[in-house]
Amino acid sequence: MKEFETIKKNNTSTKITETITGCEAVVKCLLAEGVDVLYGYPGGAIMPVYDELYKYQDKIHHVLTRHEQGATHAAQGYARISGKTGVAIATSGPGATNLITGIADAQIDSTPLVCITGQVGSHLLGSDAFQETDIVGISTPVTKWNHQITSASEIPEVFAKAFYIARSGRPGPVLIDITKDAQFETFEFSYDKCKGVRSYNPVPNTDISKIEEAATLINSAKKPMIVWGQGVILGKAEEQLKAVIEKANIPAAWTILGASAIPTSHPLNIGMVGMHGNYAPNVLTNQCDVLIAIGMRFDDRVTGNLDTYAKQAKVIHFEIDPAEIDKNVKTEVAVLGDAKT
Repeated sequence: MKEFETIKKNNTSTKITETITGCEAVVKCLLAEGVDVLYGYPGGAIMPVYDELYKYQDKIHHVLTRHEQGATHAAQGYARISGKTGVAIATSGPGATNLITGIADAQIDSTPLVCITGQVGSHLLGSDAFQETDIVGISTPVTKWNHQITSASEIPEVFAKAFYIARSGRPGPVLIDITKDAQFETFEFSYDKCKGVRSYNPVPNTDISKIEEAATLINSAKKPMIVWGQGVILGKAEEQLKAVIEKANIPAAWTILGASAIPTSHPLNIGMVGMHGNYAPNVLTNQCDVLIAIGMRFDDRVTGNLDTYAKQAKVIHFEIDPAEIDKNVKTEVAVLGDAKT
């Protein structure tokens, strides 16, 4: 896919060139991105990469799962706990398609995930070869970005771009599909970390006038309430959120993925909202006059019946993903940007 063009930064180049195979380049790219753990299940189309992983086992720990779906879920858990990008690896065909459930979950839950799949040789593409599957086409609806590599020389730029896209803006999964001949091919390897991608703006510019508009609305509120989600954690805005609710003395509730942002023992933390949540925050949602949503997407498990959700409230939505604005709940003021800024 060529819709994203990497922005080159001359001062970030690590121009140490060496002639290596594509499969070794994959491992060196992972090391350059700080990967020290990955999860997967081997197979023929990805075996060259596995052979290289064996040589670097003192630097990258491979966790063998019993199923490729388990690899994606384990990589997600690792990403959430460590704050790094999770990595899962699988072979072509059934190995690749088994990743899809975990990839879709990472997309919904905004988890940075890089999935690497092997593929049949490029000369066999489109011939219904053994375990050939169009995993790029299959994964397109559930990834932020995907790409099929048919030449080893593509590997450094594609991997740099993939890691950048996976963890920037609203995080999510990407998939890299590598043909077997590209894994064996040799080329002159060097690696540049990606600092930006044309046509991809991960963090929208925040409109200061919208912040002022939101502040005016909050100051006029009689019964304001905050609901925060995982966006606070992904944006590392826990301290800022705590400072806001304490300074304004506003009760605050959370969605399930935002649970750890503020201790449940905090007097202004009133619990989890939604159908699996606590009684009090759900009652307050229907009684508040201004609802301040931070880094959450108003999914159905939070809102229930949209026709009756927070009908007395004017909604202020702080959100990094423009697609989530007014998608389920109409806002009075929408502020685009990450939760911290």
